[in-house]
Amino acid sequence: MKNKTFTSPARDEGYAELGDYAAIGEGRSVALIAPDGAIDWWCAPNLDSPPLFDRILDADVGGYFQLVPEEPWRMQRSYRPDSNVLETRYETASGSVKITESLNSTLAGRLPWSEMARRVEGVEGEVRIQMRLKLGTRAETQSPWLAKAQDKPVFHVGDLMLMLRYSDEITLTESSDEGMSGYFVTRPDSRTLVALVATEREPLAVPPLEKIDQRIETSDYAWRDWVNNLTWEGPFTNHVKRSALALKFLWYSPTGALAAAATTSLPEGLGKEKNYDYRYAWVRDACLIIKSFVYLGALEDCKAAFSWLTTTIMQHEGKLCACYTLEGGQVPEERYLPLEGYRGTQPVRSGNNASRQLQLSMYGDLLATARLFIDAGHVLDLATSRLLGHLANACADSWREQDCGIWELPEKQHYTHSKMACWLALDQAVSLAEEGHIEPTWQHRWKRERDRIRDWVEHHCWSEKQQAYTFYVGADRLDAAVALTHYYGSKVNPERMLSTLQALRQQLGQGEAMLYRYSDVDKEESTFVACSFWLVEALAKMGHKEAAEKTMQEILDTLCLTGNVQIFNEMFDIRTQTWRGNMPQGLSHLSLICAAKGLADSGTHAPTP
Repeated sequence: MKNKTFTSPARDEGYAELGDYAAIGEGRSVALIAPDGAIDWWCAPNLDSPPLFDRILDADVGGYFQLVPEEPWRMQRSYRPDSNVLETRYETASGSVKITESLNSTLAGRLPWSEMARRVEGVEGEVRIQMRLKLGTRAETQSPWLAKAQDKPVFHVGDLMLMLRYSDEITLTESSDEGMSGYFVTRPDSRTLVALVATEREPLAVPPLEKIDQRIETSDYAWRDWVNNLTWEGPFTNHVKRSALALKFLWYSPTGALAAAATTSLPEGLGKEKNYDYRYAWVRDACLIIKSFVYLGALEDCKAAFSWLTTTIMQHEGKLCACYTLEGGQVPEERYLPLEGYRGTQPVRSGNNASRQLQLSMYGDLLATARLFIDAGHVLDLATSRLLGHLANACADSWREQDCGIWELPEKQHYTHSKMACWLALDQAVSLAEEGHIEPTWQHRWKRERDRIRDWVEHHCWSEKQQAYTFYVGADRLDAAVALTHYYGSKVNPERMLSTLQALRQQLGQGEAMLYRYSDVDKEESTFVACSFWLVEALAKMGHKEAAEKTMQEILDTLCLTGNVQIFNEMFDIRTQTWRGNMPQGLSHLSLICAAKGLADSGTHAPTP
């Protein structure tokens, strides 16, 4: 990955480029840091809490927490090896400094409070560092206020209580209900700590500064220990590990849920309306992240996430929702927040209406995930086994319905990807029943319905004109998600699937390798990062390893040469070389891992779902 050099001021009309953010997290929340040292996004204490810092969505009124040299600077940054602890070096005319940043945890897991630590070390000369803390209003719903507790400043933002902790050498220049400002001067070998500790509806612990500082190293060790225990054996190891660490940002440790992304309303296209709240757990995304955890050998994460998912579905009486809250509840309906939006792009949303859509592909996601879980040597409990049988029956009953598809579109259609995913669900149900993992009572019915789906897809979803499987019945348009169901093609009609993959590259490709989601969507959004990796995985699993390797390298060259520290967004605008959409985006990272796994297995194993 190219280490990009940034120069001040690094903002345009108050906004940094989306691809220029780095992230820190601890398994409960994620903070985004701009090149100018400003934390522009942090939902505390949880991933789906109202934002405390939200300047990324409103440059004028949004909150942020900044440490930056007062004079013009040049900056480079990178994560520590195999860690999510971030190191940034600023060079100025008068000297240089290193800033080390972490959302702290312990070796036993997360802290019972939120702890954001920022260590500033002098390297050369003397550098005056400006500190600015501007509290957000939780999307204009709360008014911050300042109180004193044991002679220490304590801020209140609704039910959130936080304290700014800092070394003695910092001189405060302003303190008010809205925040604090100050400065300090670094010298060679100087060491200054600035930290925020926060809690919600609980007493606030006030740890000593030296303990906060020590926990930066503890957190680093914990990250490295997690990576060292992965069992990845395949190509693109550095990229795979970096994406694995990005996925860990989205693993919500209090429950085991997997968020789709850590942000809301970052636009898929500037000035467009596709700006959604992704701080929830989608069944589809969670299943695919679990798949990548299986490939990585991350047993604890895999088990926790799969258990959370199945338990949540059972708590909803076996009824599938497209997404759930991180606590397993119903996702609230969308409402619009009174914020400007990133670079003026409206609307800014909280909540997501997709949870109430019919998405048939979820059946395939869940049954295929169970298969991977079992093939990795794990065992289903009786309740989960019964749930999978229930879901297989529901799929057999409902596959003929129109749905909203994987892309959650408002118009219901007979989407090809959905039908192929239903075939996959019943194919896996049959094999799981034959092997004794789920009750076999209905397996003959599942087998007959599976074969009916196959015949239906081959008759209705293939276009002789396009020589490809189409987006939906009656359309000549194409859908990149069909690449995700390459297993169907490998079992049913390899020739047609390979022809479809070629058509996707030709018609949905932009540049050398990046794909749009479906035909004609380039008018309103950017290329979809996951789709490009899906093409690699499909080519590899279908036996075209050389073409897959070439495509994989082209994708990585395109994405990583931008200087992104591999905190991928949902989309990449190949025309402007800028990132778009929410971040870190689970689909983007898990798809990289699955593509690399496809290359590792190419030509050596039977196809897997």
